[in-house]
This record gives sequence, C-alpha cells and structure tokens, in this order.
Amino acid sequence: MSKTAIIYWSGTGNTEAMAQAVLEGARSVDPDTYMCTVSEISAADAAGYDTLIMGCPAMGAEELEESEFEPFFSNLEGSLSGKKAALFGSYGWGDGEWIRNWEERVTSAGAKLVCDSVIANETPDDDALEQCRQLGKNAAV
Repeated sequence: MSKTAIIYWSGTGNTEAMAQAVLEGARSVDPDTYMCTVSEISAADAAGYDTLIMGCPAMGAEELEESEFEPFFSNLEGSLSGKKAALFGSYGWGDGEWIRNWEERVTSAGAKLVCDSVIANETPDDDALEQCRQLGKNAAV
C-alpha cells in the first residue's frame, strides 16, 4: 500500500474543515493516512510519501499562502516527479485561479493529479465536504 499524507495550511479553519473531511475519506481506504499542518512537516519528509494530498486557501491575488505554504511547496516541487497528488482549498474571492495555477505547477513538476481538485467558497458546505471525502478516497487508493 502506498503511503499517503494530507498536508494543509488554514488561517480561518475553512481549509482545516476540508482537510478533516479528506482524512475521513482517505482513511476509509488507507487507515494509515497521515495528516499534518504544513508547519509540522518538512519538504524532505513530505517527499517520502507516494501520495500527497495538499490543501491551501487562496490568499492575496489568488496565490498560495506565502509565509509557510509557498516556501514548503517550492522546496517540494523538485521531488514531485512520479508522485500522485490531489489538491483542495477554500477561497473568498476570484474564480479559483490559484488552484488552476497550483495544478499546473504540480503537473509541470511531474506529479499526476489523481482526481479533480475541490474548492469551497468560504466555509465548506455539506456538498463541498462530501467532495472532500470523495477526494480522499480517490487519492488514497
């Protein structure tokens, strides 16, 4: 069984709520799925996982959170080739440009997105949380 990690950053709790739903789905197929905030893991340690499910909200002009998540992801990019990946996050404005840019960075680095990304406007509703559970199931297989 491949090793799966869910790594996220959350400022308001919206992306954290999504991460918890992703974890529920992932653990239904891989009970050993590991979850942590981005401050609790190094890019080098994250590179040891086969599947990386990453969550980050849109910040600023639809960008990844820049003090913790962006530096982590920049350090990780060179280790993504051949890995499975899935992305999720919340936003408060815009149209999801940050997730499309992030998907492009992930695939350009050689990782395979295993399912559609899940985004939620502000607080995730029941539908978004169900999509997160499904993302976790699909990615952790």
